[in-house]
Amino acid sequence: MSSSTLQNAFQKLAQDAIGELSSSSGSRIIGLGSGSTVAYIVRELAHLPGKASIEVIPTSLQIKLEAEKSGLRIADENSIPRVDIVFDGADQIDSKFYMIKGGGGALLREKVLILAAKRVVIVADSAKFVENLNKPVPIEVHPFARSFVSNRLAQMSARPILRVLDKGYPFVTENGNLIIDAAFDFIADTRKKELELKSIPGVLEVGLFSRIADVYYKAKNDGSFEKIMP
Repeated sequence: MSSSTLQNAFQKLAQDAIGELSSSSGSRIIGLGSGSTVAYIVRELAHLPGKASIEVIPTSLQIKLEAEKSGLRIADENSIPRVDIVFDGADQIDSKFYMIKGGGGALLREKVLILAAKRVVIVADSAKFVENLNKPVPIEVHPFARSFVSNRLAQMSARPILRVLDKGYPFVTENGNLIIDAAFDFIADTRKKELELKSIPGVLEVGLFSRIADVYYKAKNDGSFEKIMP
């Protein structure tokens, strides 16, 4: 898929996805995940005639800046329990619609919004849709627990790697934590593995997402998209 074809697909699906606002009666608080796919959604929100009555909750500085540039009002975290709809992307989506997220490091905030929202819309290109999850699972860890969590993950037959930047510095989330990417040979039960990893002391959040979204948008190789409602 060329970059121009991909851009065309995301522009089309973003326009359709905004239509999901009508399915969420009186949508006024909108959660925004992170990444380039969500940026397309933000740009479409900017064209809404009634955008002055909408407030958004971004999960990353990248999307917050995009929202501010688009003239959208930013809501604070006190509005999270009232989130009407969330638009987000994914690193992988399996045949059961479970996901791996956290490639950008915003998994903790993204999971809070996804579990708080009345309606969830996921947008991703076709390469992200797989039969079984097989990417390393991002795990947000308190710096104090880094060694302990890595050791515990190794005992669980995972291959943990501390995420670092290009120059070798540890990647630090906007929450001030570290990310350990844990590779597993096979995840038989996503829900069980999510809970198992969350039970490790020092783990703040896990990039396994077992909540099934209401709608999935798949950007296709020909510049079109498919709308999937599980």
